[in-house]
Amino acid sequence: MNTQRYIKASPAQGIYYPKNNNVQLKLFSDSDWASCITTRRSTTGFLVYLGESLLSWRTKKQSAMLRSSSEAEYRALATTCCEVQWLNYLLEDLHVVTNNNASLFCDSQSARHIAHN
Repeated sequence: MNTQRYIKASPAQGIYYPKNNNVQLKLFSDSDWASCITTRRSTTGFLVYLGESLLSWRTKKQSAMLRSSSEAEYRALATTCCEVQWLNYLLEDLHVVTNNNASLFCDSQSARHIAHN
């Protein structure tokens, strides 16, 4: 079922955020290198959790053809970092105090080494 149709068909449903929820942002970033058969472009994906609850997610085809999976993973990390920066500003405007710094998880050793440099 299409996601938009699901959301429109169930307006009474919602995302549950418990009151005693741990208010920490956890981000999971991944990329699928050259996954599009026609354009050979990679796909970026990320999930953002606020405590135990899913807050934001996205998958998007990357705009350029990349030469390596490391570059694709690094671009996915950069996209995820932009999202967490925006969410930090939003939470600050809503006067939500987070417990710790955001934790960013990535399954690519090479992308983590590039980001560390």
